[in-house]
Amino acid sequence: MGARNGGPAGDQQRLVPRGGGTWRATTVLWGHRLGFLITTVLAGWGVYHLLLEEIDDDGRLPWLFLPLWALSAYVLLPRLNRLLTGIYVPSYFIGRARTADGLLGDPVNLAVIGTPARLSAAMLGAGWTAADPLTPATGWHIVRASLLGRSYPAAPVSALFAFGQRQSLAFEREVAGSPAQRHHVRFWTCPPGWRLPGGYAVDLIGAATFDRRVGLSLFTFQITHKIAADTDQERDLVVSSLRSAGATVHVLRHYSTGYHARNGGGDAIETDGHLPIVDIRASGVRGSDPDGR
Repeated sequence: MGARNGGPAGDQQRLVPRGGGTWRATTVLWGHRLGFLITTVLAGWGVYHLLLEEIDDDGRLPWLFLPLWALSAYVLLPRLNRLLTGIYVPSYFIGRARTADGLLGDPVNLAVIGTPARLSAAMLGAGWTAADPLTPATGWHIVRASLLGRSYPAAPVSALFAFGQRQSLAFEREVAGSPAQRHHVRFWTCPPGWRLPGGYAVDLIGAATFDRRVGLSLFTFQITHKIAADTDQERDLVVSSLRSAGATVHVLRHYSTGYHARNGGGDAIETDGHLPIVDIRASGVRGSDPDGR
């Protein structure tokens, strides 16, 4: 009975997987690592030889620029970043989201008490639009809309990660009818029992930033949105929207030290270090949450 309820015997049984599962997991892990290594080496080899061709021909091969850039930006540099950040970037929560390559991304600058369904209803009711999932079709749609200056109010946002998971929800407000500029915020659902530094229990954390234009990432040279440095201004806009839906707000002052830094695209960011905790449980807009929270 003690083993079933989580005693020492039960813990041991859960923590020691069966031999077949261990062997398969180890094989998959090393297969992934080997594939990662081979891809990185081949990408480096390709970049090296493309550069040699360009140098040997005295720079008269302009057509090489595109494959050289694509191979470097989307294969080689992301893999090198992933390798390095796996070594020196801590895996625990430090108040920053992370890119898919492990780089420190946007600052986590607000938190929410309430369910994702209620939060979604409150944001939609306050005039925000839910972002489309990022797929090849929506990715091409936002590239085309940005280049042609066409409206795409539900344009997808790139994946950022917290707790090892990509954002659970994302909302935006387009500016001037072009997806190149937009207000946007990502939210992540907190793991069960997780608390903010200092012991505060919340249901979601968020990162609000303003996309000011499309450009190239400083660290990978990929095409991406460039954000405005004053992330507090965007944070306060989201908080104001939720207040208009009936939410209450408690500001956790000095949640982090105020700082100037850069995000995963190399954009300057600055924050005063305060964290608004938005309670949407008593808001006038109700979600479809079954427990009525």
